[in-house]
Amino acid sequence: MATGRTDPERRDRIITATLDLIAEEGVAGTSHRKVAARAGVPLGSMTYHFDGMDELLREAFTRFSSGIVAVFEERLGAAGTPDEAREAVADLVHHLSSGNQRELVLTHELYTLAARKPAFRALTREWMGRSRRALEWHFDPATARQLDALIEGLSIHRALETEPHDRALTLEAVTRITSARTP
Repeated sequence: MATGRTDPERRDRIITATLDLIAEEGVAGTSHRKVAARAGVPLGSMTYHFDGMDELLREAFTRFSSGIVAVFEERLGAAGTPDEAREAVADLVHHLSSGNQRELVLTHELYTLAARKPAFRALTREWMGRSRRALEWHFDPATARQLDALIEGLSIHRALETEPHDRALTLEAVTRITSARTP
């Protein structure tokens, strides 16, 4: 670990440590002191790199949500047909619920923070907007919005169930939404 003034990775380590602590102890259990200790940096580095805990949390959750959006973009970008896009959406549900407890906890911590502190709602809206834009590569905006909610809901249910539903049920739900005709 680098120390002193020539530590170009310090800010990055702080953000990584923040996400790790949130995943383990929640937002409420995360403090400047704990983050600094986890990142292996002096406590003063916290205020040098971030104006306060809210800025640190915004940066950390922005990094986290950007990683999830990158998965959306990768999977949906590889789809060339409507059926491949449906398969990609089903894959997203199963990827996001595949037992990665860290991602599940971070997602819920961000949602809870946004529910408690309106200033963080812009971050969740940006995340949802970016996810929907990736879905709109293959589906109209209304369908993309429905799919985004379906992905979130099915991922949560699969992650928390003792006997999660199988991929066939996910694909059926995606197909129903994407094949619906308006009267």
